[in-house]
Amino acid sequence: MAITKEKKKKILEELKEKIDKQKIIIFIDFTGVKNKEFFALRNKLKELGNYLKVAKKTLINLALTEKKLNVVNVRDLSGEIAVIFGLNDEISAAKVLFEFLKESKNLKVLGGILENNFIEASKIEELAKLPTKEQLLSMLISNIFAPISNLVYSLRSIPQNFVFVLSQIQSKVKK
Repeated sequence: MAITKEKKKKILEELKEKIDKQKIIIFIDFTGVKNKEFFALRNKLKELGNYLKVAKKTLINLALTEKKLNVVNVRDLSGEIAVIFGLNDEISAAKVLFEFLKESKNLKVLGGILENNFIEASKIEELAKLPTKEQLLSMLISNIFAPISNLVYSLRSIPQNFVFVLSQIQSKVKK
């Protein structure tokens, strides 16, 4: 069934809007993926502020060209193409996708666009292995507070050790 011209314009505008907001774009081939699995992936991405869109290769290519992101010709990518837009950060979409790949063998990562450059699927996998922003912040905070907490522990142990020595002396004096 053919898509009307009006529907194509709407899809094109939606793609361009997401391209403006994206931090990363990931292209996937979803040939052979069951609807239930595909919607589960879409919902998980949406929970983390990312967006998955299925569109014709020509429309995706046109949107990328109009937004000066024509670093890849989507028509050259194989299979049925879906586009994942990482809207909040560069990592969360890749993490969700590679978690999903452990369960679904039919889904294939074809590549993506990061900072206006095409990146291979292997680079997207490397991004997925990076810690999240929250994990990095917690590691930073623990590293900042480690010397302070060690100092407090050391200072607290001096009076404790003094009291322990006094109690040992007192017990020997009583004997």
